[in-house]
Amino acid sequence: MWILPTLTFWSSLGLLTYTYVGYPLGIKALARLRPRRVRSAPLEPSVSVVMAAHNEAARVGAKLDNLLGLDYPADKLEIIVASDGSDDGTDEVVHGFAQRGVRLVRLERQRGKACALNAGVALARGEVVVFCDVRQVIEAGALRALVSAFGDPQVGAVSGELIMESAKGPGVYWRYEKMIRAAEGEVDSVVGATGALYAIRRHLFRELPAQCLLDDVFTPMHIVLAGYRVLFEPGARCSDQEAPVAGEFSRKARTLAGNFQLLTQLPALLSPVHNRVFFQFLSHKLLRLACPVALGTLLASNMVLVATGAPGWPFYVVTLSGQLAMYGLALRAGLLGGEPGKLARTSHTFVVLNAAAVEGFRRWVK
Repeated sequence: MWILPTLTFWSSLGLLTYTYVGYPLGIKALARLRPRRVRSAPLEPSVSVVMAAHNEAARVGAKLDNLLGLDYPADKLEIIVASDGSDDGTDEVVHGFAQRGVRLVRLERQRGKACALNAGVALARGEVVVFCDVRQVIEAGALRALVSAFGDPQVGAVSGELIMESAKGPGVYWRYEKMIRAAEGEVDSVVGATGALYAIRRHLFRELPAQCLLDDVFTPMHIVLAGYRVLFEPGARCSDQEAPVAGEFSRKARTLAGNFQLLTQLPALLSPVHNRVFFQFLSHKLLRLACPVALGTLLASNMVLVATGAPGWPFYVVTLSGQLAMYGLALRAGLLGGEPGKLARTSHTFVVLNAAAVEGFRRWVK
């Protein structure tokens, strides 16, 4: 009577431990033992910055000032704003920068970020295309840091680094995530990019599917499948204010829905024959989609093992107590708000992000 719950408990615990601890430590160790060299060089290729915007009149002017102030030759930099059916004056703000070389492409009705980016890239003349969002502030030297890696002909895309201006809640998760991405890039390739700032070779761009949720994963992984590397460049920094956990839930749910969607858009990612970073993709992306189920089966099987007095009962009491304490801290942080302790914030973020995976699956199915 204890065999099934025991197997369920240990397989669930093993999956969670490998996904959140084992793989990050393993890929970091592999990066130190067998790093792949990058032949970077101080290049100045022509660059097209493509940015999608929908009703961003309040922020797009500041972002364009930011882009125009980057440390890069003006005659080699073009900026294209793809206005996705904006009706709040965004287009008028962008038109005000026309004399400074900013180009506007307008979609008459809102069709989504993917369609806006497709329209922007279609006008791009640069050898390198840089994608960014309106909200974040890019550091002056970020563009040079991004393009330097293209001195290596094997590099097809480079992701920048997003700095959260807080170390609480999701900010802690983001530091953990960046550690994994940096190690993956040193081993071979990052399985995705930072949507706030990344660059690709123009000729490697493949038109995004109209409903694509994750251009910053679809495009880099298409480039990996084409035989090129995708790197993480910590010197190409942009900054953002940390969103509340509730806002992070919505963003993460969209991201995870996009991960489910990606499997239908690029099915070759599921083949170890065609996807040379299949191991990283499986460990970093796919297994996380299964973790909410593993959390549920871990708790349920642990309760059964304690209730039935299974062999090793004292150990299972400790593990059940630990799980209940984690969920209790997460609940306390969510209900009381304010400034919970570090452990409570971490528990809350962990639970919320796994709940977002469930919501992401629901959205994808819907």
